[in-house]
Amino acid sequence: MNAPPSPPTPAQPRNPLHGVTLEQIVTQLADHYGWDDLGTRIPVRCFTHEPSVGSSLKFLRKTPWARDKVESLYLFMLREIRRAGGPG
Repeated sequence: MNAPPSPPTPAQPRNPLHGVTLEQIVTQLADHYGWDDLGTRIPVRCFTHEPSVGSSLKFLRKTPWARDKVESLYLFMLREIRRAGGPG
């Protein structure tokens, strides 16, 4: 017998993180705040000592609490931009 098809993944039109990669998040945060401010807001070594997108991704992929902080800051940044009437 064949297994029944799995249900389609529900769309998440109101989830601003849906469809956004961690790389895109880190890049946008670094562009918006700069590495220095990002390291002040989230004081982790990957943002404060020779920061790069690559080293940040490596750390964030294996450190759930840090990734949560980065995603929260990203959502905060989106709200800031929206309030200011900027793109996004």
